[in-house]
Amino acid sequence: MQVLEMVGDRSGSISPEELVSFLKKNLQYQEVRLGVLQQAIVNRAAAARGIEVDQPEIQAEADRQRRERHLERAADTLAWLSNQQITAEEWEAGIRDRLLTQKLIENLFGNEVESYFVQNRLDFDQVVLYQIIVPYEQLATELFYQIEESEISFFEAAHLYDIDPNRRQYCGYEGKLYRWSLKPEIAAVVFAADPRQIIPPVQTEQGFHLLRVEEFITAQLTPETRQEILQRLFREWLNGELNYWLNPYNLGEQKNE
Repeated sequence: MQVLEMVGDRSGSISPEELVSFLKKNLQYQEVRLGVLQQAIVNRAAAARGIEVDQPEIQAEADRQRRERHLERAADTLAWLSNQQITAEEWEAGIRDRLLTQKLIENLFGNEVESYFVQNRLDFDQVVLYQIIVPYEQLATELFYQIEESEISFFEAAHLYDIDPNRRQYCGYEGKLYRWSLKPEIAAVVFAADPRQIIPPVQTEQGFHLLRVEEFITAQLTPETRQEILQRLFREWLNGELNYWLNPYNLGEQKNE
């Protein structure tokens, strides 16, 4: 009882000081702080370019989210908002921020996607990949030869020995991955392999990898790839803006604007 009385009150409310203290103690404060700064940068850049989000756009996205969450009645939506401890206005403000970010990204980089794709086409080659990661080289080598000799299948070995529980559950399946998302030492051997080939152990800081290529997918500028390029360009731009804002030599300039 004494512990409960120290935090907030019986209604469950939490003071801003308690919230900040919790975030700092759990090493989450910097992440949240950077998120707030990033949104401020987006708002500033959008305003400078005359980019706005109107109410019909917010309503359309709210309706989409309601359908996604099966909130068919207004009462269902209000109950969900209450459970999230936010108001309808706060929910709409969050939607507005996300839509504004999407519009800014398109405004900044929409015309650069094709040229970026052409210049970096190899990065967007994809592979459907399975892998096993184990902690010891001897185990990796033994598994490699057992798989080669058909004493055990790759998928059974992944299910039994992989260090990652999720990958064990999916028998080593990693999914469809871009070349750029792989570690360089992994990408080098994977994209030099033949489909269905078992690649001998490769060491990284994670452990010893056994890899199996299911298929290669040649890079194409699909809607998915376009969004990936937009996000990559936006992250690079946003990091540059963040570094500028956080540079103490620029604080005076920012305050004077």
